[in-house]
Amino acid sequence: MVEPWLVIIGIGEDSMAGLSASCQAELARAELIFGGPRHLALVEADDRGRAWPVPFSVDPVLAERGRKVVVLASGDPFWFGAGSCLADRLDPGEWVSYPAPSTFSLAANRLGWRLEQIACLGLHAAPFERLSPVLQANGRAICLLRDGPTAGDLAQWLIGRGYGTSTLHVMEALGGPRERILTVLAEDFAFTDVTAPVAVAIAMSGPQGLSRTSGLPDSTFLHDGQITKRPIRALTLSTLAPRPGEILWDIGAGSGSISAEWCLAGGQAIAIERRADRAENIRANAKALGVDHLLHVVDGAAPDALEGLPAPNAVFIGGGGNAVLLDHLWTVLRPGTRIVANGVTLETEALLALWHGQKGGELMRIELAKAAPLGSMRGWSPARPVVQWSVTR
Repeated sequence: MVEPWLVIIGIGEDSMAGLSASCQAELARAELIFGGPRHLALVEADDRGRAWPVPFSVDPVLAERGRKVVVLASGDPFWFGAGSCLADRLDPGEWVSYPAPSTFSLAANRLGWRLEQIACLGLHAAPFERLSPVLQANGRAICLLRDGPTAGDLAQWLIGRGYGTSTLHVMEALGGPRERILTVLAEDFAFTDVTAPVAVAIAMSGPQGLSRTSGLPDSTFLHDGQITKRPIRALTLSTLAPRPGEILWDIGAGSGSISAEWCLAGGQAIAIERRADRAENIRANAKALGVDHLLHVVDGAAPDALEGLPAPNAVFIGGGGNAVLLDHLWTVLRPGTRIVANGVTLETEALLALWHGQKGGELMRIELAKAAPLGSMRGWSPARPVVQWSVTR
């Protein structure tokens, strides 16, 4: 077997004292040592040290393939660390990793929290909105932050969303001689001397947060009226059947409500929208819900805008369905792709009925009505019926 040329070492604030003899031997043999400035200082890397470039890239490490190289990462290199970025571009036999306890593990052990029940987020270079899907009245989260002042910014963000009475445990340099833990309500945060490395554990207190089932209230989304309404959206998402990691094409996305809820269920979505103002609404909704890293917006009209996109697991046609588009999709989609199309016009209904007759699947007519004032009493106010065709390619 060929000996790995790259060694990935997780290091804590206890520096060399916390490393095993094997890790210390690897550091002694290394020709080059990559890491953040703090990591390099912890091991006294001298002239062998190479700080990560800004913006972050693993290319400098890969350029040294064949030499004895060590990469230093905080705690567990494969939990919000550089480990996965490197492993994705290397063969299994090229590297070996030695993890240390992660900041999440250290934080949970300090507080006595069950780590498997805690949302763990890396917010070094991500917006606070990534917390939005996990905010709930009695929830808990541990967040890694970029620097000390960011802890105060996080407190202000929580206050703005009604979580000012949440308890924050501000944790500096966990596991090392400089370790310090400060506990305060978000609304009382006044610390000015917080320093990195820092994590904040949040015991949430505030509104109920987002429901975990499909069909969020229409008011959740910025829209101009072009939105798949809540009951129809819930039925549509149930038919689309999102699964973690799957890709959705949302054609004629409107407000992007289907795409956003697909992402909240763990998938990735590509929203295709021809109107620029609606495309901006989709981006705003994705950011507000903390899924902007999972939801990509394509400005344009299908089928032309579909060229070059990653193959989907499911396709939703919410607007602009026509025979040309259906013909194109049936030609380019892989077998096994799920297709769901909604229509409200007679023309679209006729088209979907025709395709149902030719390709099979399920055709469903959805009719809903809400109670509304009728004179001095109440009556049913019907919504436009929706015809839904679903089929597996």
